[in-house]
Amino acid sequence: MHAWCKRTAVVVIALMVMPWPAVAADKAANASSRATTVPTTVGSDVKVNINTASAKELMTLNGIGAKVAERIVTYREANGPFKKAEDLRKVEGIGKGLWERNRERIVTK
Repeated sequence: MHAWCKRTAVVVIALMVMPWPAVAADKAANASSRATTVPTTVGSDVKVNINTASAKELMTLNGIGAKVAERIVTYREANGPFKKAEDLRKVEGIGKGLWERNRERIVTK
């Protein structure tokens, strides 16, 4: 094997094994952008108006994650404001159990 082939092989292997700083930084940025945080200081007695709450605010409800919160916002935008709190059950992903856990906190003021 020629000397330049050996050096090329070493460089190629090193590039495959060693993480590039830009790649590592990109992975870290993507991981942090996927992470969803919900305020932990929100009390269980705080009411959530499902007609005005943002997806982030909806996520303070017990069992509501990012996907279901987005479905609530999308449903509200497509169908207008909820007339009564129980209408939230019309949104895909809001079952009886989820409704029961949150019914005291959901309002439609």
